[in-house]
Amino acid sequence: MSNCKEKLFTEFQAPSTQEWLDKIQVDLKGADFNKRLVWRTNEGFNVQPFYRKEDLSKLKTPDAMPGEFPFVRGNKKDNNEWYIRQDIVADDAQAANAKALDILNKGINSLCFSIPGKKVSMEFVETLLDNILCDVVEVNFTTCKRHTLELAQILAAYFDKKGYDKAKIVGSIDWDPMEKMIMKGCDMTELLSIAPEIVNTLKDYPHFRCISVNTVSLNNSGAYIVQELGYALAWGNEYLNMLVEAGTDPALAASKIKFNMGISENYFMEIAKFRSARMLWAEIVKQYEPKCDCACKMCVNAVTSKYNMTMFDSYVNLLRSQTETMSAALAGVHSIVVTPFDAAYETPNEFSERIARNQQLLLKEECHFDKVVDPSAGSYYIEEITSLLAGEGWKIFLNVEEEGGFLEAIKKGSVQDCVNETNAKRHTAAANRKEFILGTNQFPNFTEKSDGKTSASCGCGCGHKHEDHEKPFKAINASRLAADFEDLRIEVENSNKVPVAFMLTIGNLAMRQARAQFSCNFLACAGYKVIDNLGFNTVEEGVDAALEAGADIIVLCSSDDEYAEYAIPAYKYLDNRAMFVVAGAPACMDDLKAAGIENFVHVRCNVLETLKEYNAKLMK
Repeated sequence: MSNCKEKLFTEFQAPSTQEWLDKIQVDLKGADFNKRLVWRTNEGFNVQPFYRKEDLSKLKTPDAMPGEFPFVRGNKKDNNEWYIRQDIVADDAQAANAKALDILNKGINSLCFSIPGKKVSMEFVETLLDNILCDVVEVNFTTCKRHTLELAQILAAYFDKKGYDKAKIVGSIDWDPMEKMIMKGCDMTELLSIAPEIVNTLKDYPHFRCISVNTVSLNNSGAYIVQELGYALAWGNEYLNMLVEAGTDPALAASKIKFNMGISENYFMEIAKFRSARMLWAEIVKQYEPKCDCACKMCVNAVTSKYNMTMFDSYVNLLRSQTETMSAALAGVHSIVVTPFDAAYETPNEFSERIARNQQLLLKEECHFDKVVDPSAGSYYIEEITSLLAGEGWKIFLNVEEEGGFLEAIKKGSVQDCVNETNAKRHTAAANRKEFILGTNQFPNFTEKSDGKTSASCGCGCGHKHEDHEKPFKAINASRLAADFEDLRIEVENSNKVPVAFMLTIGNLAMRQARAQFSCNFLACAGYKVIDNLGFNTVEEGVDAALEAGADIIVLCSSDDEYAEYAIPAYKYLDNRAMFVVAGAPACMDDLKAAGIENFVHVRCNVLETLKEYNAKLMK
């Protein structure tokens, strides 16, 4: 019992980093360490396979404290509470009010009303907020940018009329003309001059923000995490500088800016993004010499991404948004909006909105994520990528500043070009299955039908038409990652005859099964009907069975060595009665091509383009 207080494992000597590396190299059996285990991220830096305490010695982030400058560990010291927010389309004030009162009893404590510009009036706002305690619930609003000042004045008058304590009003107005410029190419520069007036209207409300930075739009357009981070900083700094130059006090200006940021599926990187963003924004605001460090706090409303959402196998969207929500919650954001799982193809219904609410309630009430401040702090990995991400994001920020600031970068089109290039690159990666979309380009549901689903579209709702000749700037081409595959699958579904793909499995048991499974998944991405088999004794037997089953495609599945024996006889026996495909890229491929075999499916294929070619041949 004398040793009962001895620490565990004290008799073992801790291995050094070099000893770990030596052991790894032995296990790699001569393979290149950097190629096998070092991850080159889309964010422009390398991630090592393991980190140790000594890696933190060069970092400053572990020395930070919660609630203290530069706020890398969050804005709060004693809890990790965040607002559970739901957005409501307020075309009808009475109906929107009824919905708001209903969901406030179901776990929501933050509302955002989207009001058509032409309906902005005191009467509308009074009906909309009837029986809603604005000093208890966070209230957010968005409307046409041309009507935002009017809305701000109405809200200030309404709050005064109700006698609310100004310090207890928490919320925001989403005013961000530059979002319309970057996303639609519209010229909104004339509206930028009213920013100081909007801020001045709400200056007495310390927790009500009225200038927005909507990088969630970039996230939904496929931007990499580092791009969203870097552009968020430049975007926010443009508004901050604009306000200060117009005579607004720096502390007031900074306290009125709110960041609406997206959350992608990269779990740990997203945690690091929000930590990095707070740290860098604090440093930017500090340069304006505000009277108090509290002005350097970054207020972030995080929204789960639509970019990786899918129409097919749409319940997988719940898995995506749940991990995304976890990232934002652990990172200590101000509020979170969980995008309902069906938002990609329809207006969310009561069921999907309920599930979205419960996803956050689960993290609070059952996982207690709201109790611990910055639980990722001290993680060697997260601290490292927080620092690396901050470095790369800062480079983007400096590049934009060198162009003359974010507004000038928009006018030149450099931001739009960069995001569009990334989006195109990611669509190509998805087409090659280098970026997986579960249920769409990988492991699709073979039998699912679209049932009339189409991609949901959205408009700004401002009532102003923006014709092509009114768009002097480049625009970002937003499109979900799965959209190309979904369009292909719907095309097949709507055709007169859905192609049937038959697996002619023969030879080596392990290889034929593996290749049949690969080929079934490959072809089901287009919605083809696939028929797998246990195996055939001869290729003639397999071809006859395929034709009897009405096959339009016959896929030969065997081992590389056996293709030299089976492929050409099978192709000749088929005699063009159906499309013939070889599963794999065997060494004898040139010989098979010389014999007339044209179609091969393997891991290096561009799945999307291959399936488009097959459609063109089969659906004439």
